[in-house]
Amino acid sequence: MEWLLETFRNNPSIPIFLTIGLGFWIGKLKYKTFSLGTVTSVLLVGVLVGQMNIPVPGPMKSVFFLLFLFAIGYSVGPQFFRALRGTGIKQVIFAVVMCVLCFGVTMGVALCFGYNAGEAAGLFAGSQTISAVIGVGDDTIRTLSASAADKQNWMDIVPVCYAVTYIFGTIGSAYILSYIGPAMLGGIKKVKAQTVELEKSMNDSSVTSDPAYINALRPVVFRAYKAESDFFDQPRTVEEVEQNIVKLGRRIYVDRIRQNGTVVDDPASDVKISKGDELVLSGRREYVIQDESWIGPEVADAELLSFSVEKIPVMVANKKLDGVTVDDLRRMPEMSGVVIARITAAGQSMPVLSKTKIYRGDLITIAGLQREVDNAAKAIGYADRPSKSTDLVFVGLGIFIGALIGAITIHLGGIPISLSTSGGALIAGLILGWLRSKHPTFGGIPDSSVWLMNNLGLNMFIAVIGITAAPSFIGGLKEVGWLLFVAGVICTTVPLIIGVWMGAKIFKFHPAINLGCCAGSRVTTASLGAIQDSLNSTVPALGYTITYAIGNTLLILMGVAITLVCAS
Repeated sequence: MEWLLETFRNNPSIPIFLTIGLGFWIGKLKYKTFSLGTVTSVLLVGVLVGQMNIPVPGPMKSVFFLLFLFAIGYSVGPQFFRALRGTGIKQVIFAVVMCVLCFGVTMGVALCFGYNAGEAAGLFAGSQTISAVIGVGDDTIRTLSASAADKQNWMDIVPVCYAVTYIFGTIGSAYILSYIGPAMLGGIKKVKAQTVELEKSMNDSSVTSDPAYINALRPVVFRAYKAESDFFDQPRTVEEVEQNIVKLGRRIYVDRIRQNGTVVDDPASDVKISKGDELVLSGRREYVIQDESWIGPEVADAELLSFSVEKIPVMVANKKLDGVTVDDLRRMPEMSGVVIARITAAGQSMPVLSKTKIYRGDLITIAGLQREVDNAAKAIGYADRPSKSTDLVFVGLGIFIGALIGAITIHLGGIPISLSTSGGALIAGLILGWLRSKHPTFGGIPDSSVWLMNNLGLNMFIAVIGITAAPSFIGGLKEVGWLLFVAGVICTTVPLIIGVWMGAKIFKFHPAINLGCCAGSRVTTASLGAIQDSLNSTVPALGYTITYAIGNTLLILMGVAITLVCAS
């Protein structure tokens, strides 16, 4: 045991990874719908491991925290700046008001209870479930002109207050938005019915006059036929076959041909098809199955139908497609034979409905034959094919410049004010993520890398916080007492209740969109999942992405503000 203690103290990276591993494992455990969550689990495991009195070098946690904030900014940058330009302006205003409410209620509670800078930062971080405030609060406290002892005491109390208030911040938010929120809006049955109606209206393609248009949710199929009808009494080119299909009011393509036992892949438009040849047609299911009458009988040719179909994410970069609907996108000739499998904005899956709007910076996953997918990708923007490579020049210099700017401090009335290095890294991520959506040929970071930077960056930071704060954690818990939990309940509940009322009465949001906006403004993904489960619909995500981008940025910066105000 002595050898293990000495090893941990001489090699702090070992207990840090022990904390990460155990924390992630515990964070996955659930009892019914209850889960501690990864961040809280890592913090508590860190506190337990830290009872061994393990010193951890200071720079380690800062490096990972900067990675985390840069990844957050990079993920939401396109949506953040798009929102500021006026798209979804009602949702932007709502998110700003919600953030101000969260800040104002927490500030009022902190002042009434006489909390210091560290207690206020921890209360804000936990009750609003914005874990990043632990880091920005820590950074901000370091810049204050208070004594070293006071600053250390405040920094030590931040994770304690966070741990006490975070659990209700997460569970309470999910319960309020999935049960109390719908009750305020007329009852869960009424909100469900309204959500179903909204889905139907958003997926109604009856207004489309193009006879070749088909709803984007229906799948493309590939079926083989033998050319035996009178139409092939004389050889017909691929172009003639496809044009004849267009005359019938459909869009179907000839993808493969078997002639004299030989399979021709991706035949050119002038290749001729004779009686007895077999051809593979691709198109929407309900159209392809109609072609037996004028082409010939369907055949089960395993070799002819054995070929690869490509499925890739494409970043929307075409200016002409900014703000169009899925309906509009499907009308494009380049989209013929291509399935829209998924739409992702700010890392959140969006419902693929005919009237769902897409914007520059969104990722659209499309599937089809390589030729068709390539044509569609060029028309949409940039094929963001899966890659293992991360542009570390982009990441390294981006964090360097952002943190350097954030380190600049100005003094107002004797109070030092700065974005802090963490705030600077967040802003850099926002700007560079937005630039990436405009010029997608550089600055590529695979989703897996963004996930790693986000989750490992934050939790490595939290692990170090837990280990280093462990010796004073129990004492701090006794110091803040049970009253802090009550304070957290107030700070979590009041803004959400007001937000649901405000979304319905002032902003006139659809109930499902209203609940999604509240979840996004509070940056509580767990609540979005609870709302979607409660309504059995993904429609609330339409109110989540823009408000999430705004909330994630403003709440982190407000963490700096609440620390400064309570310190003064």
